Amino acid sequence: MSTPLAAHLHRTAARYAARPDVTAFSAAIEQPSTGFSWSHGDTDRPYFIASITKLYTAAVVMQLRAEGALTLDTPAADIVGARVMSGLNTHGGRDHGPRITVRELLSQTSGIPDYFEQRRPGGGTFLDDMLRADGSWTSDELIGMARGLPAPFAPSAPGRAFYSDTNWQLVGRVVETVTGGSQEAALRTRITGPLGLHDTWMLTPDSLDRYGEVAPVLHGRRALHLPRAIASFPPDGAIVSTAADQVRFLRAFFAGELFPGHYLAEMTARWNGVFSRLAPMDYGMGVMRYRVPRLVSPFTPVPAMVGHSGAFGNALYHVPERDLYVSATVNQMVRRSLVHELVARLAARF
Repeated sequence: MSTPLAAHLHRTAARYAARPDVTAFSAAIEQPSTGFSWSHGDTDRPYFIASITKLYTAAVVMQLRAEGALTLDTPAADIVGARVMSGLNTHGGRDHGPRITVRELLSQTSGIPDYFEQRRPGGGTFLDDMLRADGSWTSDELIGMARGLPAPFAPSAPGRAFYSDTNWQLVGRVVETVTGGSQEAALRTRITGPLGLHDTWMLTPDSLDRYGEVAPVLHGRRALHLPRAIASFPPDGAIVSTAADQVRFLRAFFAGELFPGHYLAEMTARWNGVFSRLAPMDYGMGVMRYRVPRLVSPFTPVPAMVGHSGAFGNALYHVPERDLYVSATVNQMVRRSLVHELVARLAARF
């Protein structure tokens, strides 16, 4: 049934969907307290959710914590081995790697360099290389790249945080070591199976033939073809999902269906800026917060959103003050901010 609110949301979404630098647009919103549900585009079409994958990985870690299989303050080296952690943070000339905890990895406070977008001393980034040619890398290779980069600070330096995909490669190693299985198996048995998320799965080297099922990702106007690269990022960027499945997952995440609900208070108790001081993004423990700038919604302030975003122009956020669950993708790497403008303007109508 059409309502004035739904019509306005459709008009807003249509403006973004019509942009030449947006492809396979989809968005979905649910407000459980009112029963309101809305979607635009093909919400059943799968797309790569990029770093929103981290939210799923965090949920698995919290399950393992609840089962007593690990504690957040355990040094990761005690789980994955000292060899893996050695040399990852040598700030101040000291090897801090062996004492970095699972908590510091989840909260981006480890000070470990970012293999993905951090500029190398000689220039260029891993992302630059990936965009030039598809390739495949092991977890050891990706983690090893961080050893050649400068660490921004010592672990848990007061008031410091740094967004690093290396942290999440390490969290993935923790999950695999503790469970004795793959990241894909943990996703399937612990999240997608129990929740009935039939359109959510992980791209792996064994499922590269399914790459064509997924919506393309644009870099400007160029469609990217990166099956092997994406399959190299199981804990930090390899999940495929749909807008509809994403909303279902997010509701379960915040409702305590996946892990004890009281963990959320700890996960959102402390927020640290992980980009520039002016960036509206903060990081908690396994979750991201988007503080909507007044420039985006000057007349109607929008409360903070909690969830995660992805480098392929994806967003998945819960707005606690308005009981909203919002999922959207524009499938665009260059103008990633588009999806944040979109979700802010959609949420401003409530």
